[in-house]
Amino acid sequence: MIDLRVTLKALTLAVACCYATYSLAQDAPEVLSEDAQVLLNRLGTLTAEEDAGEATRLAAEILERWTHSGSAALDLLLRRGTDAMEAGDYKRAISHLTALTDHAPDFAEGWNERATAFFLMEEYGAAIADIEQVLILEPRHFGALAGLGIILQQLGDDAGALRALKAAAQVYPAEENVNQAIERLEQQTGERTL
Repeated sequence: MIDLRVTLKALTLAVACCYATYSLAQDAPEVLSEDAQVLLNRLGTLTAEEDAGEATRLAAEILERWTHSGSAALDLLLRRGTDAMEAGDYKRAISHLTALTDHAPDFAEGWNERATAFFLMEEYGAAIADIEQVLILEPRHFGALAGLGIILQQLGDDAGALRALKAAAQVYPAEENVNQAIERLEQQTGERTL
């Protein structure tokens, strides 16, 4: 059985690395959102093994775009929150990310990162509530969908976890970790996708 905490920490680190390696230019948020939608559409078409590299690149670009709020001050709060998470200071991360969600309630990535911090503190109810907010703002947030699947599996709701992971796979079909988790859950629940 995989360690779900390690998996979520790896996903968090991947998001942080994407954030650190891409340009920090302050494009208008609506342009970033529009561009992310175009990239999400393309990501959903990449399913074959030979598309895996392109899918990974697109997913990283989408994640990077989602980290831009359009405000340098808000982006700083996000960065402080993710830095605190990487340092293992989840309470401080939640404090920064709560300030972010208070000031920018329409910024999905603030909610997503706070959900991750709540998950790492094993506050699953709060994490699920934040993921719900992410999905209201960005229904195709594959990281939030996968995170929801991980949490539901942790809580023993394998059927709910399978639904969430399948939703993530519809958005990002080439994501191997999600596909492997789906296979494991299908074996456990006896449910198979035809």
